[in-house]
Amino acid sequence: MLTICIMAVFYINVGAKHFVDPEWFLPIMPPNYPLHYEAVYVSGFFEVLFGFFLVLPKTRFYAAWGLIYLLILVFPANLYLAVTDGAVLEISKELAWGRLPIQFVFIGLAYWHSYQ
Repeated sequence: MLTICIMAVFYINVGAKHFVDPEWFLPIMPPNYPLHYEAVYVSGFFEVLFGFFLVLPKTRFYAAWGLIYLLILVFPANLYLAVTDGAVLEISKELAWGRLPIQFVFIGLAYWHSYQ
């Protein structure tokens, strides 16, 4: 239950940041992707929604699978950040590339909790 609470707080906070500071997310959007602002807002909405639903046992399965799909959908943005060696966010190359395997950990955690 502890990891569910941590995940819920994490996704709700990061999702809210999409609305409070959407400009922070724009640089990692691959240039060939359309509707950058809209994508930031939509992904933030679903992070908040799935974060809340993760806490409720009756909706946890759907929230966890929603997060899995969302993490897969935003992976190209994390990949773009890595390919630019972090330059688009002015972070280190190691941090930019290190974020990629963490996405798989997040997917694994969501999957694990989808059946609890």
